[in-house]
Amino acid sequence: MTKELPKIIAGPCVIESAELLDTVARRLVDINRRLGTDIIFKASFDKANRTSIRSFRGPGLEKGLQMLADVKSHYGLRVLTDIHEAWQASPVAEVADVLQIPAFLCRQTDLLVAAARTGRTVNIKKAQFLSGRDMRYPVEKARDAGAADVWLTERGNMMGYGTLVVDFRNIADMLDIVPTVIMDCTHSVQRPDSTGGKTGGDRRFVPAMALAAKAFGATGYFLEVHPNPDEGLSDAANMLELDRLEPLLEQLIHQNAEI
Repeated sequence: MTKELPKIIAGPCVIESAELLDTVARRLVDINRRLGTDIIFKASFDKANRTSIRSFRGPGLEKGLQMLADVKSHYGLRVLTDIHEAWQASPVAEVADVLQIPAFLCRQTDLLVAAARTGRTVNIKKAQFLSGRDMRYPVEKARDAGAADVWLTERGNMMGYGTLVVDFRNIADMLDIVPTVIMDCTHSVQRPDSTGGKTGGDRRFVPAMALAAKAFGATGYFLEVHPNPDEGLSDAANMLELDRLEPLLEQLIHQNAEI
């Protein structure tokens, strides 16, 4: 019996340019061909919760959706992006295959209901202030509103003011709620101390986060990637180098987790 491959979500944190989207999309297509994966392309049209008002947010809804639609049509990749307000659900669902609910907003009832009513898959990120078991309530809201497919994503919990800590038991707890639990391997290495008005982090730990999540039964992995992460306009410290994505996926898919 063939083992089902994990769900893989990958792409840059924010839409910076069409050229960046093309660069990443071409690489994901190549990886899909070599590994037999079906990577879902992720990029945000608007980073509505940046630390500083001066931070780059993205191209906005209309232009951003057109750019994501181009990626989808040109490269045949499924697309995931996040929404921040209930009115965005319907237009975003015309392009995106998966609507993502940001962690800070996972208890926003109207947002969850609007996403569920589109008929698209809804990926709900676990808030930094909730346990895995608490996520049954956001899932209940989405399912009651008609969502047929709901995923949950682990991305760490706030510990004090300076860093995130991952309790991998949350993965097992969330698997009791839904069959698809994703590990956000890049946001979980954040150090959101807002140094200089930006969230810090350490991408060195991304592979270890992924392997640990595999050991705890994660059924998918979320990895923000960039050809030159340090030049990225959002979450630069946490994004994985694009060239490191395929070796990590090979290890996650074909090897035993060693932690």
